[in-house]
Amino acid sequence: MTKLLYFIIIVAFIDTFIQLPIITPYAVGLGASHVLTGAIVAVYSLTNMVGNILGGHWIDKYGRKRMLFTGMVSVTIILLLYPLAQSGYQLLAIRFLHGLAGGFLIPAAFAYVGDKTKEGAQGKTMAFTGAAIGLAAIIGPAIGGAMAARSKIEYVFLFVAILFVITSFLVLRYIEESFVSRDRGKVHMKHFIPLLKNPMLLQASLAAFAIMISNGTLAFALPLKVEAIGLDTSVTGALLSMFGIVAIIIFLTPINRIYDHMKPLTLVEIGIFLVGCSLLFLSYITTFWTGILAMIIYGTGFAFIFPSMNRMVAEGSTQMDRGKAYGIFYAAFSLGVVAGSSISGAISELFGIPFVFIAVIMFIACTSLFIGRMRQK
Repeated sequence: MTKLLYFIIIVAFIDTFIQLPIITPYAVGLGASHVLTGAIVAVYSLTNMVGNILGGHWIDKYGRKRMLFTGMVSVTIILLLYPLAQSGYQLLAIRFLHGLAGGFLIPAAFAYVGDKTKEGAQGKTMAFTGAAIGLAAIIGPAIGGAMAARSKIEYVFLFVAILFVITSFLVLRYIEESFVSRDRGKVHMKHFIPLLKNPMLLQASLAAFAIMISNGTLAFALPLKVEAIGLDTSVTGALLSMFGIVAIIIFLTPINRIYDHMKPLTLVEIGIFLVGCSLLFLSYITTFWTGILAMIIYGTGFAFIFPSMNRMVAEGSTQMDRGKAYGIFYAAFSLGVVAGSSISGAISELFGIPFVFIAVIMFIACTSLFIGRMRQK
């Protein structure tokens, strides 16, 4: 069942990653302006935050399996709407719904993993989930780009819809419910207030926000940096793949024992510091090999952060509120995605130093976590 959960996580994240290379040309092909195309790209993450919060409450209220299945079926239907879009505004509406429905999936899957993981094994388990996401990040854009190049872009959405139909059947047939609350109340802010005061959840959410800001900066600024030093555009893909490969190696090899032998917050602090150093280094690279070294450092930092912050959410919540906890956590995740490319774009326009500026933000986040830990002691 745990292995099936890893497969479900891969499929859920492929839904996001497979669209990265195709959604902009698809929007432009439908006649969308640059402003509307930007909105089409961003609206998914914005509504995903709302889906995370609402889904978090319903995951605790109705159960992990039911909301996972509901999210899968909803996303399948929405994916089938993409080929029917006739204008940019129709695509915007579809992306709006897609982000909302997709917001249920990840908190439900991680709440289930948290429920099923034994005491003392959270770190290693979260490392395997990180590997599942890393695998999706590597194969998703490759499949999406290849399919779009060889056939119509619409076929990519149909392919993912078929994947979701298969996965929905597997969820319905093989996943057993791990927890259902007796509380049948409506969504209310009072349900989230205790979690918003939880130091471990707040620290994990800050880490999620920080790492996704850095990720958004990479997506925006790395192609510009590669072009500025006179390298081929294909180098950007190689550099981005390198950090994913490094992270997966750490997730799946005996190195992953570190997650169960070190405190998660300590690993998060080290990871954010390494990411900050990597971004600072990227600002000054002049060759392909210095870029590779910078991305190895970034991949190591990312690998330390991702399982550790997910473990913090699992350990800082109970079965009663784990869905809401992961809803808040992944809302911070989605907010970081939106903020990363927006902030780095503005800084690039004003000062021309996006990597340096975001590196400073990473160091500030690392310092804040360290000071918070010292105060707790």
